[in-house]
Amino acid sequence: MLDVSPHLIEGKEALYLQLYRYFRAEIQAGKLSSGTRLPSVRALSGFLQVSKTTVECAYHQLLAEGYIESRERSGFYVVDVEWDGPLGERLGKKPAQTTGAVGASAVASGCRQKAAEQPDGHPVPIRYDFHQARVDAEHFPYERWRKYTNQCMQKENRNVLHYGDRQGEPLLREELARYLSRARGVQATPEQIVIGAGTQIMISLLGFLFGPRGQAVAMEEPGYNGVRFVFARLGFDICPIRLEEDGIDVEALGKSGARYVYITPSHQDPSGIVMPYGKRLKLLQWANQTGGYIIEDDYDGEFRYHGRPIPSLQGLDTHGRVIYLGTFSKALLPSIRISYMVLPQELLAIYREQMADYEQSASRIHQETLALFMKNGDWERHIRKMRTLYRKKHDAMLHILQEQLGPYILLKGQDAGLSVTVEVSSDRTALELAQIAAAAGVRVYPTSHKWMIPQYKGLPAFQFGFGGLTTEEMDAGIRLLQKVWGPYLRKR
Repeated sequence: MLDVSPHLIEGKEALYLQLYRYFRAEIQAGKLSSGTRLPSVRALSGFLQVSKTTVECAYHQLLAEGYIESRERSGFYVVDVEWDGPLGERLGKKPAQTTGAVGASAVASGCRQKAAEQPDGHPVPIRYDFHQARVDAEHFPYERWRKYTNQCMQKENRNVLHYGDRQGEPLLREELARYLSRARGVQATPEQIVIGAGTQIMISLLGFLFGPRGQAVAMEEPGYNGVRFVFARLGFDICPIRLEEDGIDVEALGKSGARYVYITPSHQDPSGIVMPYGKRLKLLQWANQTGGYIIEDDYDGEFRYHGRPIPSLQGLDTHGRVIYLGTFSKALLPSIRISYMVLPQELLAIYREQMADYEQSASRIHQETLALFMKNGDWERHIRKMRTLYRKKHDAMLHILQEQLGPYILLKGQDAGLSVTVEVSSDRTALELAQIAAAAGVRVYPTSHKWMIPQYKGLPAFQFGFGGLTTEEMDAGIRLLQKVWGPYLRKR
């Protein structure tokens, strides 16, 4: 076993933090070089006479911060802290399947590299891309958007060329407050709303508001790795909390000691679980009792296709413990980069005190265009149209998947959002199946990088997006998948 000699002191601070900092210092000092295999959890826990949980938590934190990577059925390996890509690429090897905060780029890179391996050296063109967040560009209201942009850019409105309100344009915040109250049950005044250029910007702002580095933030396991990445880079300790059938395990959350928790209750990413009313009340009870904050990311709450819509968690909050996040990336288009958050009064006061000099990150022109789009009723008309369109695409996707792959798959996460989660019965890993698909011109997206704790058991899982595809493209793409995956599938 690798020679390690951390000096762990019982009672000083959590043992896993001491172990994590030991390995981090060894890696930063170059004493553990890139490619070094760390001891297994069982071996190290036995050697140090600590629990396996202690070692697992230390490794998970190193994973989240990008110091190590996980290779499926192999273990944990040190990455090159000077290198910005997957370890296998640096070493001239096939990229390994990776989990943790930096895993997404490694998995996607692996798929792309495999797809590029053609005899003539040219890349295989991707004909069918099942990206889980792609929107339908054909039905975007181009003429209406152009009309409102032109209104903004009139000479008499020359102020739009200058810096705007640091918290976001007042007219847009007014329209948002009205819409969120009516459509999502969110309790918000325009003064509570903060605009920014994307969810990761919003999370960065919250990280600044939460204060000193080293605090713990809990996240769903599996969960959205883009947020996990930001919190890790800001110095927060990430506590992965397993999911139950109805959402995050509130009992485990209580034992974690975290004061903050990030959740996606309306359509959990990537499982698709919709958190029921009873579990939402338990989560609010946890926040009230601990003085904690719940970060509710309602990233695609506009799209629920079957069953009654569930109001936001923030709308049930009577003690100011929920921070509500939303975005226009799914319901409108991602390229305008406009997201928002609704801050409780207590945090709003801190924001105004500490972030007064923080410039607005979202385009003022896009904000004013969007405000006019909402004020004139085009936004809600667009939502109604897209909900109908996406419901048809959603139902078509389920039908095609069942028709072509039914005996070999398990469907999860349907009835909401722009994607469904598919578990595939195969002895091949998710990355291997993704590479096989890419070599045939089909891009699919494994969920493995959304786990912080590596999963060595269970079926390979993928998120199949339908928003940016026609029914004909979905059908042709899945038929091609059935053909190239066929030899590796087994009935459930």
